[in-house]
Amino acid sequence: MKKRLWKLIAPLMLVLGLVTLAGCGNSVAKRDTLSNASETNTIIWGVKADTNLFGLMNIKTGKIQGFDVDVAKALTKEILGPSGRAKFVQVTSDTRMPLLKAGNIDAIIATMTITPERQKQADFSDVYFKAGGSILVKKGSKIKSVKDLKKGTKTIVVQGSTYGDSIKKAAPNTQLLQLSDYASAFTALKAGQADALSTDNGILYGMSLQDKGYVVVGGTYTNEPYGIAVNKGQKPFLRSINKALAKIKENGTYDKIANKWFGDVPGFHVKEVK
Repeated sequence: MKKRLWKLIAPLMLVLGLVTLAGCGNSVAKRDTLSNASETNTIIWGVKADTNLFGLMNIKTGKIQGFDVDVAKALTKEILGPSGRAKFVQVTSDTRMPLLKAGNIDAIIATMTITPERQKQADFSDVYFKAGGSILVKKGSKIKSVKDLKKGTKTIVVQGSTYGDSIKKAAPNTQLLQLSDYASAFTALKAGQADALSTDNGILYGMSLQDKGYVVVGGTYTNEPYGIAVNKGQKPFLRSINKALAKIKENGTYDKIANKWFGDVPGFHVKEVK
C-alpha cells in the first residue's frame, strides 16, 4: 500500500519541486543586481571558455583568460572600486541566456551580438566590440568568400549563435552543420567534416592563430556588434556598466586590453573594434 501511494505522490512532488526552483530562479533574477554587487563587492560574469582571444580556459592555471575577461575585470573595478571582485562562470552560446534569466550570473560578456530577438529577453549595454561575420577555411581552399558556399558545400555554425540565419541568407544552398561550441566546431572543420566555419571575425582570427593551416577569407558579410547583457529591469546596473565602459574607453584602458589580445593578429585592426 505504501509503495503504491509513493508511486502516486512522487511525480507530484517532482513537479512541485521544479515549480519551486523556477520561482526561486525568477526571484533571484529580479533582485537589484547593482545593490547586491555592492553588498558582496562582487560581479558575476558569464564568459566563454572555448573562444581564443575572448575567453579561453588556461589549462595550466585553471582560469579563463581573454579580451572579454579583461574588459569585465576593468568594468568591475570602475563600478565597485579598486577592491571589487570579478567572478567568472563558464557559458556557451546556448547556455548564457538561460543562466542569466535564472540569476546564476549578473551579466553576460561572451561574444554576444545585440539582436532585436535577444533584446526581448535581456537589456544590452552600449557596443563594446564591433565584430563582423566571416568564414574560416583550410589554407589553399577554393572558397574565398561566403559567395563560394554553394550547393555541395558544408558550413559549420555554433548553436545559439546568429549564424544559422546569417548563412541561410548569405549562402542559401550550403548545407549547415550545427555544433554545440567553438572547440568542437573547429575540431570538426579540421577533421574535414565541412568546408568552412562561420562566426564572428574576431573568434575566427583566434582559431587561425591556434592553427596556421586555417585562414579567415572574404572580409565580413554581416555586422555583429557585441553588447553586455543584463536581466530586464536592472536599469541602475545597466547604467553603471555603460558609464564604466565609457570611462575605460576614455582613459585608455580599453585600448590597452584590445592591443594585448589583438595587436599581433594579422589582418585585424584594433581601431575598428570600438
